[in-house]
Amino acid sequence: MKVLLVNGSPREKGCTYTALTEIAAELARQGIDSEIHYIGVDPIAPCRACRACAKIGKCVINDKVNDFVDKAAEFDGFIIGSPVHYASASGVVTAFMDRAFYSASAGGRRDVFRPKPA
Repeated sequence: MKVLLVNGSPREKGCTYTALTEIAAELARQGIDSEIHYIGVDPIAPCRACRACAKIGKCVINDKVNDFVDKAAEFDGFIIGSPVHYASASGVVTAFMDRAFYSASAGGRRDVFRPKPA
């Protein structure tokens, strides 16, 4: 089993990273492989609801979201880490995951995230 830990903080080695490394250590103790994926600080555009992903099999906005979806196919589960902004995940993480989940599902790649736990 492999779990992808997503670091959605703008600080690559900040508190979110520290929490994810603790989770990775516990997963390792349980015999589960994991990897931390940092989404970076570049702007992430929100979903345009253009539905082009249904036609071309990926998000029409060609950025790191498409790379993430390709990588996610190799994993069996996901843990999303985010700083808390106003009692919610950050806007960057929300936009990132909205586009990743929607483009994979609409693009005919439902197996990338379903039925995998997150």
